[in-house]
Amino acid sequence: MIEIGRTYHLRVVKETEFGVYLDAENLDEILLPSKHAPDNLSIDDTVEVFLYLDSEDRPIATTQTPKAEVGEFAYLEVKDNTQFGAFLDWGLAKDVLVPFSEQHRPMTVGDYYIVFLYLDNQDRITATSKIDKIVLEDDQHDFRPQQMVDLIIGNSTELGFKAIVNHSHWGLLYKDEVDQRLSFGQSIQGFIKHIRRDGKIDLSLKSSRQIRDNYSQVIQDYLRDHNGFAPVHDKSPTAQIFDLIGMSKGQFKKAIGGLYKQRVITIEKDGIRLV
Repeated sequence: MIEIGRTYHLRVVKETEFGVYLDAENLDEILLPSKHAPDNLSIDDTVEVFLYLDSEDRPIATTQTPKAEVGEFAYLEVKDNTQFGAFLDWGLAKDVLVPFSEQHRPMTVGDYYIVFLYLDNQDRITATSKIDKIVLEDDQHDFRPQQMVDLIIGNSTELGFKAIVNHSHWGLLYKDEVDQRLSFGQSIQGFIKHIRRDGKIDLSLKSSRQIRDNYSQVIQDYLRDHNGFAPVHDKSPTAQIFDLIGMSKGQFKKAIGGLYKQRVITIEKDGIRLV
């Protein structure tokens, strides 16, 4: 079923002097104005369009790309405050409204806010900054470890950064595993690191392979700086490994295991040695 607030590939069924009409199935024929229509578009051609309501609440199509669709979150700037609420720039000529009742706190022109887009009871695309009632924290998801996901950086905590995962759930990036600057509202790709027993999601900005490769490089750099030898191995105490190399024992064991298989190092009774 075709819905307002989403992107579709639709077929041209009629040409007029002010645009073309597209077959939107259950929504009937929808106008794509000439100013947004590709050149040389003909009947039976298909075109990718986003559907929304115009100023008179009529369905209309555009080839412009919004910064978010219905059911998604975005970090948007307030362009105007009116008697109806705040209007945000979301990439289309017509700004999106955040009614006063959907503002987590009063919005200020020029400031940016994370908002969620939805359809109101008249099928108008509307935004809310009350995102805590939208983002889920329970275990009702099918994420899996090492899955690549889209993240929107939210609040920071003592542990790290909360992030919205694939527009649906909260996840956590631990601050001691983040080696780049993150800002509120930033969109970035990441990975599911671990699913806890309660369903909560631990995140990483790197895949397990990238992390392992980084640890492997740290070990090789240490060996090159210390005549090719490190006085630790897989049986060494955790504290000794951390003090010398700066990583956990589990991380160290995985890294040297890979290096050993690649014949980059040998593991001796008193440490590891660069081949």
